[in-house]
Amino acid sequence: MSTPSTPVRVRMAPSPTGSPHVGMIRTALFNWAFARHHGGTFVFRIEDTDKERSTDESLRSILDLMRWLGLDWDEGPEVGGPYAPYFQSERSDKYADALARLKESSFTYECYCTNEEAAARRKAAGSKVQGYDGFCRELSQEQVDAFLAEGRKPVVRFRMTDGSITWKDLVRGDVTFETEFVPDFALCRANGDPLYTLVNPVDDALMEITHVLRGEDLLSSTPRQIALYEALKEVGIAKATPEFGHLPYVMGEGNKKLSKRDPEAHALAYRDQGYLPEGLLNYLALLGWAIAADRDVFSLEEMVEAFEIGDVVANPARFDLKKCDAINAAHMRLLSVEDITHRVIPFLKADGVISDPVNDADAQLLELAMPLVAERINKLSEASALLAFLFVDEDAFEVDPDDAAKQIGEAGIPVLQASYDALAALPTWSTDAIQTALQAALVDGLGLKPRNAFGPVRVAVTGRRISPPLFESLELLGRDRSLGRLQRALG
Repeated sequence: MSTPSTPVRVRMAPSPTGSPHVGMIRTALFNWAFARHHGGTFVFRIEDTDKERSTDESLRSILDLMRWLGLDWDEGPEVGGPYAPYFQSERSDKYADALARLKESSFTYECYCTNEEAAARRKAAGSKVQGYDGFCRELSQEQVDAFLAEGRKPVVRFRMTDGSITWKDLVRGDVTFETEFVPDFALCRANGDPLYTLVNPVDDALMEITHVLRGEDLLSSTPRQIALYEALKEVGIAKATPEFGHLPYVMGEGNKKLSKRDPEAHALAYRDQGYLPEGLLNYLALLGWAIAADRDVFSLEEMVEAFEIGDVVANPARFDLKKCDAINAAHMRLLSVEDITHRVIPFLKADGVISDPVNDADAQLLELAMPLVAERINKLSEASALLAFLFVDEDAFEVDPDDAAKQIGEAGIPVLQASYDALAALPTWSTDAIQTALQAALVDGLGLKPRNAFGPVRVAVTGRRISPPLFESLELLGRDRSLGRLQRALG
């Protein structure tokens, strides 16, 4: 794609009506990257005209998620901008003005039909065209009076033009719809509340949005919006029709579209489960785009440098949680120990592993322990299970019963006793000394294979079969606590 001739202005316009979906984040990412690549403006707008379903909780979730991901916006909530307000619920005067101008220029008409009446006429006519049949397009005054006498309140419908509507989709190429299959559509409810079909294009027009990048599920609404844009230009509201690009579906299991009911669809869950924003965004970028044929891991900065909307493929992309995990793990490996430590602390606090605020003793122990686990965790939330044994009070220390059953049985008691005796005799408590003593006692003394020798000791002192490196863990745990736990395991 060549560089746009006018400054790029794209927007993300979510509805705060539930838990944010990963598909929404993928759309936000592509819009954000497109704007940043072209030095344009990323507008964040809240489509909250659905008063019954919009909630403050959902709005907070969306804002928190965007901040966590680092998808900063140039205009919108909390930052303002020249086209404020950025909440549709605060822009009703603009929609009323648009409706009035469209009505005055005969682009709309009032419709008194019920959905049941329109459906009955379609059935009687044997029509396969879904939607409204245009019955009220040319009502006589007598017909209007009769409807009003029944107490009916009209909705406002847009008059679709005859012929066909074609646009060059930025992802799919030329797309054509015959308008005979695009029925006249409502712009507002009977109570006057504006609908998405009106507010979305009007806001895009007034905010001078140049490119609309959105999901494939909205493709069928595009001919209606293009026809409305032509009308908005004629009545002096729109300056131009934006270019459209429809992003591929995100599919779940069984090649079905990923729905809000699918657990992997909930974007906030990834933050809570300890994924890195860099890892999640990297993976979502791969759902329809690639930086190179032989490369999956890249930074957000690298994506911005390379991103072109024309490189997005039109085919559906399947969400693969295992690949998402692998991409996230790759980004974990790119972080310094100090960075991982900083990001892990909120999880350790939430799990009660360390104090909040962090006291000096916990901070010092964490600084020593994190190098042992930084290369072993693939999500930030995994640190708590690996480190808890170092911070827990001795009277609260517990051994996993399943792990104990596998490692500390009748055969494990001699191993624990030999370990206790060897460690208790150490004049100095260091990693090297601990390793030398245990290898001499268990491998040389008891004749155990190294991969079998240390399991009982690991479970006894850390509580789990999976832990940081054993000898370093024992040094950090200290002589008294280590020997005490071995003694408790011996009974």
